[in-house]
Amino acid sequence: MLLSQSNFEKGAQLLASGKTELARIAFESVIKENPSHSKSLEYLGDIAGQNKNWDKAILYYKKIKIIQPNNADYHYKYGGTLGMKAKTVNKFKALGMIDEIKSSFEKAAALDPKHTESRWALVMLYLELPGIIGGSETKAMAYSNELMRLSPLEGYLSKGYIDEYFGRNKKAELNYSKALELTNSKVAFQKLYNLYLNRMKNSDKAQQLKAQFEK
Repeated sequence: MLLSQSNFEKGAQLLASGKTELARIAFESVIKENPSHSKSLEYLGDIAGQNKNWDKAILYYKKIKIIQPNNADYHYKYGGTLGMKAKTVNKFKALGMIDEIKSSFEKAAALDPKHTESRWALVMLYLELPGIIGGSETKAMAYSNELMRLSPLEGYLSKGYIDEYFGRNKKAELNYSKALELTNSKVAFQKLYNLYLNRMKNSDKAQQLKAQFEK
């Protein structure tokens, strides 16, 4: 156990300093000694995900969500890597993964009433899925409303995202503007700036916004 702890601390320090490959080796040493060490499994999943090794990441996150079934983050990360894997396979195989992706995000949201990441994932998933296999603006909006209750900033950003997805640019502009007014958030600025520049093709408004934001 002491050896595992020593390797884990070493791995955490290496990861913090950007030495990802050496950190991976340290965390793998921990797992050899203690196969159920959740944090090491999580870090190994994170490292695999950063390297776009989706199969390995899925394996690690699946292990930890079984070890700690009530941890929302682990269900969310598992669903997220499944989603990334689905983008690399043929459409038929991807279709077979959708239910598990969706249920993983929904499980994370149910476990943690304040888990914003899973709610954002569900907003995007329900928008991107065709209606015939469960896509629904109504369901996306329901999770957007949950985000609004958790954080008005996230709520307005998600509503703007939905409006922009469907080409309702004026409504998207209103929601992104409200998000920007709330906190002067860089994310809100970027969303509104990109809307003006790329969707509304209004470079004057984009530049005015940029000048105002950078004051």
